[in-house]
Amino acid sequence: MKSGFVGMIGRPNVGKSTLINNIIGKKVAITSNKPQTTRNIIQGIYNEDKVQIVFVDTPGIHKPVNKLGKTLNKEAYYSIDDTDIILFVVDAYEGIGKGDIYILDRLKQIDKPVILVINKIDKITHEEILNRINDYKDLYDFDEIIPLSALTKNNIKDLIETLKKYLPDNIKYYSDENITNKSMDFLMAEIVREKIFNFTEEEVPHSITCVTDSVEVGKTSYTIRVSIIVDRDSLKKIIIGKQGEMIKKIGVSSRIDLENLLNKKVYLELFVKTVKKWREKEKYLSEFGFNDFKE
Repeated sequence: MKSGFVGMIGRPNVGKSTLINNIIGKKVAITSNKPQTTRNIIQGIYNEDKVQIVFVDTPGIHKPVNKLGKTLNKEAYYSIDDTDIILFVVDAYEGIGKGDIYILDRLKQIDKPVILVINKIDKITHEEILNRINDYKDLYDFDEIIPLSALTKNNIKDLIETLKKYLPDNIKYYSDENITNKSMDFLMAEIVREKIFNFTEEEVPHSITCVTDSVEVGKTSYTIRVSIIVDRDSLKKIIIGKQGEMIKKIGVSSRIDLENLLNKKVYLELFVKTVKKWREKEKYLSEFGFNDFKE
């Protein structure tokens, strides 16, 4: 038996969540083309015969502008300090940015395997891939460099085979049935939040969070109630939309994903609540699930 914890770090929007979902084969982390979608430490559990790899997907490291941002950075640093192997995920299309340099400076302080994952190679040419590899090789002595596309799943198998060489443990941490450490309530709320990311303008989704209030399990269906928390009344109007069109759109799309997740019919009720300045208040950060790391 070989096992270990693999921390996935990188700037926002480099594709960490898409990568972890396609490795696991199920949606355990929501995805969006907007940055800073992931807000919690999410473990995706990969199992095969005599191998278990626990992937830790964390928020993208960024310059924080509020207490929530500081909390998210602390969660990201967990991946560096408390996992066995680091996957440093970068965007092949965007190239090296200031955020990458900042993370690399932090990595120089650790003593554990660091694997560079150059993601989104489907967007660039073979020659450009080679140039990206050379650019990053000059900045850090990586143990391995794996170019791949999380979206098309190109080279994901190579990544898994490479990781096996560095797994330090011989303990099975989770049963084969587990694909994540997160509760079903968390996954339900995250699906709703993902739809808000997809259907609203850039500044809106970062001001909201979602919480599952209740779940009633019937013989052939679920009744799920989720609260959408906003920090000002003007956003409440946007989420609801003209004549309730936006919240209906969010609900319909969320219900489809929830039924795929649960394999049962879903009755979904959404409520929009204003909690002013929730991103700045420790009480609400803890109440809404951002309590892994405190000041």
